[in-house]
Amino acid sequence: MMLQVSSSPHIRDTVTTRRLMADVIIALTPALIMAFYVFGWRALAVTLLSVASAVGFEYLSRLVMKRYNSIPDLSAIVTGLLLAMNLPPTVPFWLPVIGALVAIVVVKQMFGGIGQNFVNPALAARIILTLSFPSAMTAWAIRTAHAAAAGVTEIGDTIGGTDLIATATPLAMLRNTTGASSSSLPDYLSLFLGFKGGCIGEVSILALLVGAIYLLWRGVISLWIPAAYIATVAVLTALAGQDPLYHLLSGGLVLGAFFMATDYVTSPLSNKGKVLFGVGCGLLTGLIRIFGSMAEGVSFSIILMNILTPHIDRWTIPVPFGGGARRAQK
Repeated sequence: MMLQVSSSPHIRDTVTTRRLMADVIIALTPALIMAFYVFGWRALAVTLLSVASAVGFEYLSRLVMKRYNSIPDLSAIVTGLLLAMNLPPTVPFWLPVIGALVAIVVVKQMFGGIGQNFVNPALAARIILTLSFPSAMTAWAIRTAHAAAAGVTEIGDTIGGTDLIATATPLAMLRNTTGASSSSLPDYLSLFLGFKGGCIGEVSILALLVGAIYLLWRGVISLWIPAAYIATVAVLTALAGQDPLYHLLSGGLVLGAFFMATDYVTSPLSNKGKVLFGVGCGLLTGLIRIFGSMAEGVSFSIILMNILTPHIDRWTIPVPFGGGARRAQK
């Protein structure tokens, strides 16, 4: 056996992977509750199926690869939950199963398991599902009772025998709305509370902020990445002549900034690197939303910056104690 010892100082802490994952699950609970209120039972069904599939694939893949059982660390539950948060409530029930297979087996376990994946598993799965099944992944809906608040004035047929009706996301409505028709857009309060079309976990900014405050209070995340990310999107959309507040309250920006861009494994280590990472995510998201063919851009932006994380760490690595003097002598 070979004993590997890292450089000092050696800091002992009670923080474990299980505790961190439990905190993330608790923080996402308000968003899930609000999703049930906005979308009904189907949002819960998709979420439960996604989580169960993620746990099942984690167990089977670890068994086949002859590795220890990693289910108790709760990371599979978090991956399944985040995947569900990035799915529309109307997706067919086989879609979250495929997404969990991609996220857990392909992106996570084939690269060595937790801590070894180079991109966020849930976002990678969402991108693959969006490119493979675009119709299912862009079918947005909202419950009939909340249609007026979401800016839906014409009530059509229900979807799949439920009380869900088809609608567009606020970002899509903003892109296709000009001048006199702007009054049909949801107001700021509706966007903030969650009465809008979108993915299961992204609609209620209020619920997401409650969860984000909990994570900040518990010390699970810091504000460097979310603040840089959100501020960059706000500045860029304002410079483009668009409403920055509407962009901040719409789409998956808040969900991505606080719950996925801050992933320990795929984000930079230093504070300087975190700011650079957040600015990069914001620039990409803003450019995609303003000039791209898609109304959203959070998933692609975070994945692209995940790939650049090793380089950002290399550029922003802190100088070791005494290293500055040695470097100056050279």
